[in-house]
Amino acid sequence: MGFIYYNGVTEYEFEDRTLAHLKSAIGTKLRRQECFFLNWSNPAEAGSGRVTLWIAPSIPLIFRFSGNTPPTLNPQWVQVLVETANTPRGMTVIKEDNVAAALEALSVPHEALAGGTNG
Repeated sequence: MGFIYYNGVTEYEFEDRTLAHLKSAIGTKLRRQECFFLNWSNPAEAGSGRVTLWIAPSIPLIFRFSGNTPPTLNPQWVQVLVETANTPRGMTVIKEDNVAAALEALSVPHEALAGGTNG
């Protein structure tokens, strides 16, 4: 398990694989100087509830991993994270198993906004 340290003070725990994908997606947005919300739900053993952070280039973030070997990134997972950051809700942490469904859900509003119809 690794950690995101937000503003140099508060730490949030994530599995290393999830954390690596978050680091890539967050880095993509911050390189563009884009601000966004980062959201996730806590499991019951962590007290339940939801957490939302405001991510901005001016707020220090530290990513600390427990493992020494970086995982191979799933580009679709990174894509989902980056694309959800562009929604009013913000970047939403999802499990890798849910990537295909999230990509499908994200494509529906984009097609509707573009005026595309299938009928």
